Amino acid sequence: MDKFIAFESAFEEAELVLFGIPYDGTTSFRPGTRFGPPAVRQDSFGIETYSPYFDQDLEDYKLCDLGDIELPFGNAARVMETIESFVRPIAQEGKKIFSIGGEHLVTYPVFKAVYEKYPDLAIIHLDAHTDLREDYMGEKLSHASVIKRIWDHVGDNSIYQFGIRSGLKAEFEWAKSHTYLEKFTADTLPEMVKRIGRRPVYLTIDLDVLDPSIFSGTGTPEPGGLSFNALIEALKAMKGLNIVAADAVELAPHYDHSGVSTAVACKLVREMALLML
Repeated sequence: MDKFIAFESAFEEAELVLFGIPYDGTTSFRPGTRFGPPAVRQDSFGIETYSPYFDQDLEDYKLCDLGDIELPFGNAARVMETIESFVRPIAQEGKKIFSIGGEHLVTYPVFKAVYEKYPDLAIIHLDAHTDLREDYMGEKLSHASVIKRIWDHVGDNSIYQFGIRSGLKAEFEWAKSHTYLEKFTADTLPEMVKRIGRRPVYLTIDLDVLDPSIFSGTGTPEPGGLSFNALIEALKAMKGLNIVAADAVELAPHYDHSGVSTAVACKLVREMALLML
């Protein structure tokens, strides 16, 4: 099995555990995110283990890659149960958790397993989309409703959303009373980091938060997104937070034949991992 670069340690000694979730069963526009995790692993050997952004090196840590979760086809609820059952013992061991999607719905079962361990969990969500629908075409389990499903558990004063530039008017109105939502940018993230303090944090990044001129390999590209450097600055603003779990989702590599989107995803996985360590 290919592993992400430098993720060669055994589970027992690992500080951070990575795995892939190759699922795109509720994709509402262009499918293909199931191919994200293996693409990221393969292309990770085109980057260095050292990050000049954080002045840290992956090789200085104990990191484990468990590969991709094997998932059933056609039954979203059973997929969610399979993912949650896979993640729960990792969370209960107190390992830091990093998953690569897959569509954004895969965040929900990982969150549920982590939330059992950390009931005071705060959510930092970077995305082009609100993901706050109650359902999508009657389906409550959807990548368009994943943050609403998380809110069902954590309630108000726990979800911080940045880079949002697409969604129903009703979602934006609902967010005014129930989440912290910054449209278009992540400029207020340092202020929210202070507000979060030492609470355990789940960081979820839908890679379509980036402008499609930088990241075209995704199912629902939205013009007007963050630059790569702006996203790096957002990550640097989070240094020092107690990030216990994170994910990077919605890479659909086949829509970018140049391979640039996969390269961007690889580099962000490296930076996000080092942010957590």
